[in-house]
Amino acid sequence: MTDRPIVVGYDDSAGAQAALQWAVEEASRTGPRLHLVYAIEWPAHPDIGVLGRAKEVVDTAAGAARAVRPGMRITTEVVDTAATPALIEQSRNARLVVLGHRGRGGFPGLLLGSVAITATAHAHCPVVVVRPRQPMTRPNTPVVVGVDSSPESLLALAFAMQEAAAHAVALIAIHGWTPDPAGRHTEMKSAARSALTAMVNPWREKYPDVPVATRLTTDGVANALISASNDAQLVVVGSRGRGGFGGLLLGSVSQQLLHHAACPVAVLRHVAHDAPDESPPWWQAR
Repeated sequence: MTDRPIVVGYDDSAGAQAALQWAVEEASRTGPRLHLVYAIEWPAHPDIGVLGRAKEVVDTAAGAARAVRPGMRITTEVVDTAATPALIEQSRNARLVVLGHRGRGGFPGLLLGSVAITATAHAHCPVVVVRPRQPMTRPNTPVVVGVDSSPESLLALAFAMQEAAAHAVALIAIHGWTPDPAGRHTEMKSAARSALTAMVNPWREKYPDVPVATRLTTDGVANALISASNDAQLVVVGSRGRGGFGGLLLGSVSQQLLHHAACPVAVLRHVAHDAPDESPPWWQAR
C-alpha cells in the first residue's frame, strides 16, 4: 500500500504551529507518517542562506514533535516554490493536508490567508485548517458534518465517520431544509429527515460502534455548523454544496466555517478519478 502521509504546511507561524500540533495528535491515533513541508518562493535576488534557515526551522519543528510522540515517523522537506502550488501538488499523494489559518506572509487583519483558501479549493485530498487559539483536543466531543447529498458532502460524511471512529467519539450530521411557503411544513420536514437518514444509514452499518445523531435546521447550515463547532473537536464540510454556483471554488458554507468555526475545519473536494467507481486515494490509505 502507498505510504500516504499527513502533510503539514509549516513556516513557524502561530497558525503553522497549531496545525502541526493538531497533525501530531491525529497521526498518533491514525498511524500515518507526518511530512512537514516548508515552501519558499525564490526571491528576485536569491539568498542561498534562506533554504538553510528554512531547513533548520522545519527540522527543529520535527524534533519537537518527536519529543512529544517518540517513535512517530516524521519527514521534512523544503521546496523552492510558492506555498499554494507546492501544497496542492503534495496533496496528490497525501492522506490529509493540515494548514494554519494564515502563514507568515498573511496580513494580520485577515481571518483566513490565501494559501488556506486556495488549497482547500484545489487540493486532491481532505484539508484541515486550524487556528492557534482553537482547542487542539476536546476529549469526548463529537465530530460534526454538514450533509446535503452533493458529491462533496457525501465525501465529507465518509471522512467524518472515519474520524469519529478513529477518535472513538460520536458523529452529528446536520442537514438544512427550507419550509414550503405553501404550508406543507410537516410533509417537507419528513422528507428532509428521510433524506438525511438515507444518507447516514449506510455509515451507521459500516461503523456500528459510532453513535450517530442527526439534526435538521431551517436557520442555515452554516449557522448550525458554526454553533455546533463550539462543542466539537472537528467540523467537516464539502468544498461546495448543492446550492453553490458552479463557478465558485468554495461554497458559502465552507467559507463561513473556515472563517468563524470554533474548532478545526476539514474541507473535502470532489475529484474525478480514472475509473468511475474508483475510491479517492486518501480513502484507500485509511
